[in-house]
Amino acid sequence: MLEIWHNLVAVMRRELRIWLRRPVYMIGSVFTVTFCAIFYLSFLKDGVPHDVPIGVVDNDHSSMTRNFIDQLDATQLGRVVTFDSYSEARAEMQKGNITSIVVLPKGMYEDVQSQRQPQVNFYINGLYFLGGSLAYKDILTMVNLTSGAVQRQVLRMKGVNEDAIMGRIRPITIDIHQIGNSTMNYGAYLANMMLPGVLEMVIIILTIYALGTELKYGTSRHLLATAGNDINVALAGKMIVYTLLFSAIGFSLVILLYQWMGFPMAGSIWHMFIDMFLLVVSSEAIGLFIVGLFPVTRFALSIGGLYSVLALSLTGFTLPVEAMPPYIQGLSAAIPLRHYYMFYVQEGMFGSGFAGWYPEIIHLLLFLFLPVLVIGRLNKAYVLQNYPKN
Repeated sequence: MLEIWHNLVAVMRRELRIWLRRPVYMIGSVFTVTFCAIFYLSFLKDGVPHDVPIGVVDNDHSSMTRNFIDQLDATQLGRVVTFDSYSEARAEMQKGNITSIVVLPKGMYEDVQSQRQPQVNFYINGLYFLGGSLAYKDILTMVNLTSGAVQRQVLRMKGVNEDAIMGRIRPITIDIHQIGNSTMNYGAYLANMMLPGVLEMVIIILTIYALGTELKYGTSRHLLATAGNDINVALAGKMIVYTLLFSAIGFSLVILLYQWMGFPMAGSIWHMFIDMFLLVVSSEAIGLFIVGLFPVTRFALSIGGLYSVLALSLTGFTLPVEAMPPYIQGLSAAIPLRHYYMFYVQEGMFGSGFAGWYPEIIHLLLFLFLPVLVIGRLNKAYVLQNYPKN
């Protein structure tokens, strides 16, 4: 037992010396996650996007259209840019300077007064998904409000009382309760999962790189000799130092998101530390499984990168997994970030405690059995070194 402990410590010291010689490990982990945290949190620091440029072409130049433009410009989201013609506005949209165009038709005020239905056209640039969808929502809201104001004025002229007017304009009142993110903070919506997703990607890629470079540079036999020719000790010694590093980064993200930034947390932040630690070790297990299955560094890195990128799409925080095709729903279960997200939903949004998130704990722990399937293959590759190094 003492010898095993001595070999384990020797492997850990060897890995730390490698870190000193190859700064890619610290740059690829600490610097990458720090940069992404600064980028996302500063980019979304205001919570909700504002001053989205919306182009308006006013062909009527009436008091109604001027009021519409003023009201649209006064919203938090929109910033109106006026144009003299549709062709000029279209050219600016093609340049990416505006996200949408609203065309107010000539004779709009007269049509409204005559109880005819004027047609307001607006064009949305779908390439800017977030900006385009928010601009569409803002424009549609203002069109509906303008329509309601006109109806209210007409009904007042007919002598209808206010209660009856509101009953006709808005027969159904909607009472919205936004659970978990009442302020519609896009930072809490996006950064809350993007940063753990980036961390998962970093863990998988660096795990593959750390284990694969032993084959690439032909140092795997030296690693095994340091570990007393025990592949389990060799892998444990290498992964302990990475687990400590990644856990420190992950715990820092938890503190940053739920303490400093004040993102929604209905439950206990200590439970999120458990969730983060399991995300770290399950991601390491995925990386070890990939490099054991494909003991060629460049190929394993390609597989790991593809897997990590798909993980962000299949997590379900942007598009619900339930709305995806059935075979895609099955793939989402094979991604640690998906279970990390479901854990957060139960703890952070509903505060349900252990009864709500214990299934996700089981799912994350199951990933730890994956390396068992390939550890013999990886040991053989380390001993024989008969795989391509380039």
